Amino acid sequence: MSFGQSISTCFNNYANFNGRARRSEFWWFYLFVVIAAAVVQALMAAIFGGDSGIYFIVSIGVAVALAIPLYAAGARRLHDTGKSGWLQLLLLIPCVGIIVLIVLWAQAGQLADNQYGPPVA
Repeated sequence: MSFGQSISTCFNNYANFNGRARRSEFWWFYLFVVIAAAVVQALMAAIFGGDSGIYFIVSIGVAVALAIPLYAAGARRLHDTGKSGWLQLLLLIPCVGIIVLIVLWAQAGQLADNQYGPPVA
């Protein structure tokens, strides 16, 4: 899956926490979210400065708008490895949680059907 296809797929499945997602879909979208958040933060800081209320409101809005499809893609990625999407709650554990999730997200998906559906084509 290409960068553009990944972004399109994840936004088309904006809040879809069901099904499965390939590694490429998740990681390309993750890269897009990091780049988009950095660009928006830089633009907002340049336009409004870091102390503006508008800066804060727009930053929160962008974070929420990008977090929902990222968590959905993360859940589908975990489903592809046969694990529950609820494992993303490990993010609540400082430092260790993200390391464990990166390892889980990086694992190869199951080639056969699992409880979350057939493998992604």
